[in-house]
Amino acid sequence: MKRLLYAAALILITWSFTSCELLDDGCQICQTVTYENDNPIAWGTEAEYCGQELLAIKAIPPSTVGGTTTRWECY
Repeated sequence: MKRLLYAAALILITWSFTSCELLDDGCQICQTVTYENDNPIAWGTEAEYCGQELLAIKAIPPSTVGGTTTRWECY
């Protein structure tokens, strides 16, 4: 009987971990931030990105023009 309870508890714990992963759709809030001499000077509008769109945003390299660098930041 103890083995059955142990197995049921293990299955329940395993199921709860995988169900949390299914709820996490990989979304983050991102915005552009412009830096001058490593100091932030301008911020873009925040927006939520998920899935492939989020991966594409994260793949964009920083852009430097003159002394300012603009890059995407997500949290």
